[in-house]
Amino acid sequence: MLGEYRITGRRASEIAASIERGVGSGELEPGRLLPPMRGLAGLLGVNPNTVAAAYRVLRERGVIETAGRRGSRVRARPASTARGSLGVQAPPGVRDVSEGNPDPALLPPLHEALAAAARLHERRPGLYGQDPVDERFAELARAALDADGVPGGPIAVASGSLDAVERVLAAHLRPGDMVAVEDPGWGSLLDLVSALGLKPVPVRVDDDGPLPAEAERALAGGARALIVTDRAQNPTGAVVGAARAAELRAVLARFPRTLLIEDDHGHAIVDQPLHPLAGTTDSWAFVRSTAKAYGPDLRVAVLTGDAVTVDRFGGRQQLGPGWVSRLLQHALAELWASGAVDSRAVARSYGARRDALIEALAGHGVEAHGRSGMNVWVPVPDETGAVARLLHAGWAVAPGARFRMSAPPGVRVTVSGLAAEDVPRIADAIASAAGPAPARAYG
Repeated sequence: MLGEYRITGRRASEIAASIERGVGSGELEPGRLLPPMRGLAGLLGVNPNTVAAAYRVLRERGVIETAGRRGSRVRARPASTARGSLGVQAPPGVRDVSEGNPDPALLPPLHEALAAAARLHERRPGLYGQDPVDERFAELARAALDADGVPGGPIAVASGSLDAVERVLAAHLRPGDMVAVEDPGWGSLLDLVSALGLKPVPVRVDDDGPLPAEAERALAGGARALIVTDRAQNPTGAVVGAARAAELRAVLARFPRTLLIEDDHGHAIVDQPLHPLAGTTDSWAFVRSTAKAYGPDLRVAVLTGDAVTVDRFGGRQQLGPGWVSRLLQHALAELWASGAVDSRAVARSYGARRDALIEALAGHGVEAHGRSGMNVWVPVPDETGAVARLLHAGWAVAPGARFRMSAPPGVRVTVSGLAAEDVPRIADAIASAAGPAPARAYG
């Protein structure tokens, strides 16, 4: 039934972790039938209730599914099933540090910017046939990109980073093409790649971003696109520094026909400088969302790239929504021009919370990562057990299964909702749930 794979463990968490390792390694393929609970209990010499508890945890995590008398199987997760569903509901009394939202207290008030946009709309109503990009918005966006060393290119506007990435991928690639993606990486992006019929190829990351040798392996193996997060990588907080950027540019120079997509996830919430890779390949796109600094509900992202890529993006956008509301573009331009977000203060605030948690965990002998942004990544030997034990201790964290393909287990903690007095308590809970983990790379 299970081929050569042997499930091990005496406790429910150990049995669940063993099955999850088999799923992660590919030894337990999607759709594989698992042993009946009583049969597995007999093989392991444990109570059937222990196996039942392990299967229940795996069902809640989305690793397996049960169909009554037909037994339990490894879940064959379709591309349309969001990785966000691989989580836990935070019941009353449990602190939710899993969602990845910014701290509302650090977001700017919008009423003045929206009022200014409304006044402009009275004078110059937005109508069909107008340029999809507001002129002032484009000027301010281009000036900010120039200041960060992003190569020149036309400006387009998308409804968030994922919208931009989707249209760029669809404009260049076809179902079956391979795309090199960070592992662990943004779960929604991994979902998107699969939903488009593309084949994700994992590229391991460390604190400096994608490992050059991994990126080269993926591109040499036929990947037609590479997606890189420059700063505040989700979920690890990695930052592509000057040395790593030079190494990645050297790799890309050997594959000039690669479609390069960069996501500046940490724009306006980090204090580390940007080291863009854009311009190294013939086709490239650079995406900068406003969600984390100005508010997720604004749904506005800046896109630039080579002329062909931006033109294709615009063509596909016209066949759908047509354009992103110029009212929102006017409001963003007003926020930018007025300096509504103090980026250094925001970066300091998130940095103080990240550093405090990482330091507290280090005091317990627990490894953690988070150089930028609002997330901390904690490698754990038993992801399923750690998530369940933390939930019992009053903390809902994001399971690493949301973000990883072949990378080892881990959990993501979003620090944006933590106060100083919360840090020792959650660090104690994580240390108790996870235990000391050996130092290692993410993948």
